[in-house]
Amino acid sequence: MEINEAKAALTALQAKLSAYNHATALIYYDGVTTAPRGTAANRGQTLSILSEESYRLSTSPETLELLEFLDAHPEDLDEQEKRIVFLALKSVREMKKIPLDEYVAYQQLVVEAEDVWHTAKEKSDFAMFAPYLEKIFETNRRFAGYCAPEKDPYDYWLDQYEDGLDRAQCDAFFSALRSRIVPLLQKIAARPQVDDACLYGSFDEQAQHKFSLALMKLMGLDLDHCGLGTTEHPFTISLGSHHDVRITTNFKADCLASSMYSVIHEGGHALYDMNSDDSMAYTLLDGGVSMGIHESQSRFYENLLGRSRAFVETVYPHMTEAFPGLAAYTPEQIWRAVNRVEPSLIRTEADEVTYCLHVMVRYELEKRIMAGELAVADLPAEWNRLYREYLGVEVPNDREGVLQDSHWAGGMIGYFPSYALGSAYGAQLLAKMKETVDVDACLRKGDFAPINAWNREHIWQYGCLRKPDELLTAALGGAFDPSYYTEYLEHKFGEIYGI
Repeated sequence: MEINEAKAALTALQAKLSAYNHATALIYYDGVTTAPRGTAANRGQTLSILSEESYRLSTSPETLELLEFLDAHPEDLDEQEKRIVFLALKSVREMKKIPLDEYVAYQQLVVEAEDVWHTAKEKSDFAMFAPYLEKIFETNRRFAGYCAPEKDPYDYWLDQYEDGLDRAQCDAFFSALRSRIVPLLQKIAARPQVDDACLYGSFDEQAQHKFSLALMKLMGLDLDHCGLGTTEHPFTISLGSHHDVRITTNFKADCLASSMYSVIHEGGHALYDMNSDDSMAYTLLDGGVSMGIHESQSRFYENLLGRSRAFVETVYPHMTEAFPGLAAYTPEQIWRAVNRVEPSLIRTEADEVTYCLHVMVRYELEKRIMAGELAVADLPAEWNRLYREYLGVEVPNDREGVLQDSHWAGGMIGYFPSYALGSAYGAQLLAKMKETVDVDACLRKGDFAPINAWNREHIWQYGCLRKPDELLTAALGGAFDPSYYTEYLEHKFGEIYGI
């Protein structure tokens, strides 16, 4: 085989796999947004066939021979090609360890599980969902054993979402956060509470939709390539490449902040996905490199920017235009309202101070289930106990408790720590950005261009070209340090609560 012939074959292979991913992503997106309730079996049938074809293409002897040939000729490959071959070989070698029938069955299982999860959440009935979740955890343990028998199963899945991450690192990271966040929360609890009445009332859903589009434009999202849908649990998805990205939200007629900040959060994901270098389109390098880096971008826009005083001042005219009743409040009052700190039930609506405690609950539960120390059937009771211990709140039902997130139904075991890591990454990235960009001045002018340009230069353009730790170290100009995050929280909420 000639090297140029092999490179052309690699390009064609990636284009075909991208097309399969495009089709499966569209089917998934339809299923969780607009598809009729009774269509899960139909989608599952189609996805099982597509996943089988994708599996066969990815793991065929021809594909492995192609990749091994290219891997043996690194001197003829550029930086992108070397990285593509590395990622493809890693994926193929792991995928080949999973029996085809089990791989296909798992794709169908998560489709069915997500459909049942929606119904179970509506009915607040964990028992309805439990058999599916048991199979999901069992399959994840088994697949980890196939792919990395030398590793702890949970360490294997943590590493899939954040390259190099394991339980020891998570334990140390969460311990560092807890040591600073818990005392801060106690100090806040002793102070007069912030009034957030302005965020509650009656907010027309069409007006919320129009306001959401205004937020997306303000952030710099290209609405010709980024759509907005609605679903039970907001998410972002790339359909085939960074040229077509969809974000979703969930409009609540009685609470403006819920959709407002989910749109900004998902918009951060979308900005990252949409700004890979164009040379990476339809390749394995297109999109974000890890979920920790991805969450650093979504949490960066949602909180570090979106809940800043400067941003609220800028968005205030848009808010009062869409919801005239808010003119009765000042930008300062709204800023304080969106930063109210109060232990609560729902992770996606948690304030910045308590948010990581929600993540810690999920981390502890996943870790114990994967280790066989906790049964799926006992999840609701243990979830409720940890919420009582960590956040001091009583969980009234499964809907607002163990069934609130869609991640486990989708098989995303090991994802949750990425949210906390991303929050901490973001705080340090902001500190670095401020060395060369007047972030507050940009926000007050409603000009995201310099902010987005910095993120594009240091994070977005690279897609999956660099490993997460290499990308982060280069962007920060040094090692990651979670104290930037805790110091940010202490400074910001010390001002708000007069501590």
